[in-house]
Amino acid sequence: MEKLIRKILYYFLTIQEKTLTYRLNKSLKHTYGNKTSKTVLSPTEHMTLTLETEKNKELVKKNVEDIVKNCQNNPHKLLDYIIAAGTKVYKINNADKILAAIGEDEGLICELKGLKALYLNLFTTTKFSLKFKPAFVMREGNIEPLYMLHQFYKWYSLKMDLPGFDFKAQENFKKYLKNVNDNTLSRLSMEDTLALTEAVARDQEATAFALSFAQKTEGAQKAHKKMTEGGADI
Repeated sequence: MEKLIRKILYYFLTIQEKTLTYRLNKSLKHTYGNKTSKTVLSPTEHMTLTLETEKNKELVKKNVEDIVKNCQNNPHKLLDYIIAAGTKVYKINNADKILAAIGEDEGLICELKGLKALYLNLFTTTKFSLKFKPAFVMREGNIEPLYMLHQFYKWYSLKMDLPGFDFKAQENFKKYLKNVNDNTLSRLSMEDTLALTEAVARDQEATAFALSFAQKTEGAQKAHKKMTEGGADI
């Protein structure tokens, strides 16, 4: 039941992201470059010249699929992998409520700055700092596998330096995803608009991977069950 609810949530999330992407693309009229890609835009044309981004996107997809299979899609094994790679994982009581107070959800927390960082640092590192490094923050207990797939994919994309994970891009992503018709979207600078486009793309890629992997896994399980219970038509 929980997996079904998660799928429904991702379905509506996908619709919101497509709407937001459409509005963002209408705003693009200039040139912007980021760490791994350069985007050339004109009133009649929007062409992305890929340098490393497309290559890294494919590498992320392949590597994550291999890692998830090796970890048997076990959320706790994936967390062990994350810890071994040097990313902190904080499990704290009432993490959902603590994070909700600053507009965050359990799972991967990207870079935070200012009061949000200070607030979360007090619950995790117990340090007074206005910067919070990317980490996982969640409650103890069971972890829904589909959600963990989504979060792991985003984390791996972050580790591969794909664009869209800087503080401002993520803040804008959370803001405008809640209200894709917010009129202030059109007043974003060109740099912020394109950074937000990258943030949306990273989440879309993670959602698509999670749903695709879950579908393939469920298909394999059904085929195996059919074979063991009386054979399958081939």
